[in-house]
Amino acid sequence: MDALESSQSLRSRYIAALICVAVLLWACLSAAGASPLPREALDAVVAGEIAHGNVAGAVVIVGDAQGVRYRTDQGWRTVGEAAEAMSPDTVFDLASLTKAVATASAIMQLVERGAIALDAPASRYWAAFGAHGKGGVTIRQLLAHTSGLPAGVSSTRALRGRRAVLADIVAMARQAEPGTRVIYSDINYVVLGEIVERASGMPLDAWCAARLFEPLGMTDTGFRPGPGLTPRIAPTTFQAGHRLRGQVHDPIAAAMGGVAGNAGLFSTADDLARFARMLLGDGQLGANRVLSHDSVTTLMLPDKPAGADTWRSAGWALQAPLAENRFRMLYPVGMLEHLGYTGTGLWVDMVTRQFVVILTSRLYPGGAGDAAPLRAQVLGMLASRASPLSIEDLLARIPELEAGLPLARQLPQSTGPVRSGVDVLASRGFAPLAGRRVGLITNRSGFDSNGVRTVDRLAQAPGVRLTVILAPEHGLDTDLDATFGDTTDARTGVPIRSLYGTERRIAPQWLDDVDVLVFDVQDAGVRFFTYLSTLGYALEAVAKARIPLIVLDRPNPLGADLYGGPVLDATATSFTGYYPLALLHGMTVGELAGLFNQRLGIGAELEVVPMEHYRRGMSYADTGLGWVPISPNLRDTKALSLYADVGLLEGANVSVGRGTRAPFSVLGAPWIRADELARTLNAVDTGAKFKPMRFVPTEGPHRGIVCEGVAIQRLPGPVRPGRIGLALALALRQSYPDQFNIDAIRASVGSRTVWEMLRDGRPLDFIDTVASAQAATFAAQREAFLLY
Repeated sequence: MDALESSQSLRSRYIAALICVAVLLWACLSAAGASPLPREALDAVVAGEIAHGNVAGAVVIVGDAQGVRYRTDQGWRTVGEAAEAMSPDTVFDLASLTKAVATASAIMQLVERGAIALDAPASRYWAAFGAHGKGGVTIRQLLAHTSGLPAGVSSTRALRGRRAVLADIVAMARQAEPGTRVIYSDINYVVLGEIVERASGMPLDAWCAARLFEPLGMTDTGFRPGPGLTPRIAPTTFQAGHRLRGQVHDPIAAAMGGVAGNAGLFSTADDLARFARMLLGDGQLGANRVLSHDSVTTLMLPDKPAGADTWRSAGWALQAPLAENRFRMLYPVGMLEHLGYTGTGLWVDMVTRQFVVILTSRLYPGGAGDAAPLRAQVLGMLASRASPLSIEDLLARIPELEAGLPLARQLPQSTGPVRSGVDVLASRGFAPLAGRRVGLITNRSGFDSNGVRTVDRLAQAPGVRLTVILAPEHGLDTDLDATFGDTTDARTGVPIRSLYGTERRIAPQWLDDVDVLVFDVQDAGVRFFTYLSTLGYALEAVAKARIPLIVLDRPNPLGADLYGGPVLDATATSFTGYYPLALLHGMTVGELAGLFNQRLGIGAELEVVPMEHYRRGMSYADTGLGWVPISPNLRDTKALSLYADVGLLEGANVSVGRGTRAPFSVLGAPWIRADELARTLNAVDTGAKFKPMRFVPTEGPHRGIVCEGVAIQRLPGPVRPGRIGLALALALRQSYPDQFNIDAIRASVGSRTVWEMLRDGRPLDFIDTVASAQAATFAAQREAFLLY
């Protein structure tokens, strides 16, 4: 073992000890309700990513408009012979951060001077660019990556030099109509860099140096760094056997001579902190103003084509602020983000008034590093120490964002072929409701093919009087993760009664002014979802009130031909288990209503308005119906696809990813060893692949604490309901008998027989066989109530 290997071994042992101490300290602080800047925990996050080999070293800074509040530099700038430790003044190739820091800022400065207009065609400033259908592409569309241009040059032949790159851009055609799609493109910013030069008469690097970096005191920032900076520059990779150090990594920028609008900028963490403080200072740092208030506002406002999943502004990706509930409740606005391919990242949170700089050289030395876990953990740590925010809070702090949110608040339109129950009811002129007082159980998932709420359709239907709205768990807008009280619908003035307050059932007096009750809620397809209990309680309430219930049917989002997994014991029903269903029941809400009503002898007057053109084997995407989150952490069908399995473990002392970007696609805890758990699970035939990972949940168990665990990816092929969840529970029980609380998952497993086999460590195949036998018995009951 040489000296370097010996020092790295000692460092790894030190890091492991540091992580343990930091986790314990942060856990104690969290339990006490404290929320200081978690310096020790942040140190441990960086150290942990270095120890796991994701990065060789990193510089991280966290601060606010007044200055830096936390900084660390750990690991190695270079490795091997004459290894260099990371230092706080290390210079990094920023890669695509060039787009936001240099090019977008320069464009906005020229807009302020009247030299460029945001909504003018780019061809006004570079006439040749307009060829081949690009004449209508605007400056704003280039900034927001909505130009329709391809991501890169057409071939390596275009990389022979600056002229070749520009000629390739002139010759290329669009891939999409401008303004209709987000295509992240280096070409957009090469064009913008060229326009800066043509509009200003100065090369991009000269403009930025004089108008941006010098006024801000960014003394180590610029293109084509000179030899004086080389000793402080972090290499980006090996090229022809030599470290690439001080020459730009990006091939387009390299072909352009090191100066391009898409890449080529070098800088330090402290210089980027000054840039971030300028943005938090509304375009000004100290006595020097480099951007106007209007320019900073433009950088914050979303430019989002209809239907696009990605939110971008003029130069930046947009994210929700660093708040506990950032992924659960907030639109992705309020925080500016830009990443660089080499491992760099900058976040400026305009709402909580803080910034984060994370600089690594992830491709060095081996080319296989990954800065994403470091970024996610640092941001998760900071978000978890903050209080929740509402949309109203966000708008109160930055009123200008109101202009960018109307599109986000719209419900999606359907593309067919399926027509949901509300559309079928509307095609009948709402005849069953004519002349009647109507109560409605619904939430944000209740809307028609045109994106109009069922609430509004009934409130505006001729001869129909909507008298009360009953809101299930998560509220009318499906964004609440706590109990809530009664209120009034702002659009219609109709009172809203909470079905998730001190009581879960429908109070008899709420139906005094109701002739018919309507149910329009999208189900999850999983047994332990409270919307099903609300459906059952509605049947019981109308039976007592002697009024009918009309269920407007909607698809089973997991496919109505997929059922199986452990069946709930008849003696174990509760608000999260209304009826002895299999884990995946394979029924629509209309079919479930019929089953509940008859099998439980409720005796309600029930009418189901069925869907049209629906087939049992359809995925939700097949239906063409618009999707909205049906609960705060079931934001998309990816989360929903693993909800039944990972949700089996949610009552235990593990994080299932709530408060992360991937709820129900990850599972972890501070006491899990990620590599070992992944190996154990990957050795079993589950129909999934498990990748070791570390993450920081901002909500739920282990909030704000680094968790080790697994990322779960379902493999192609037949789905075996519950098998992944049973394998997870069995692996945790066997590997961590003293830490994993097996008792806490008794209710979600549902079957005492299956739960006892998990507790006793019986083989997975045997447990799965027993669960499948239970599901087969349920299937015989289910068959009589299928409508499709």
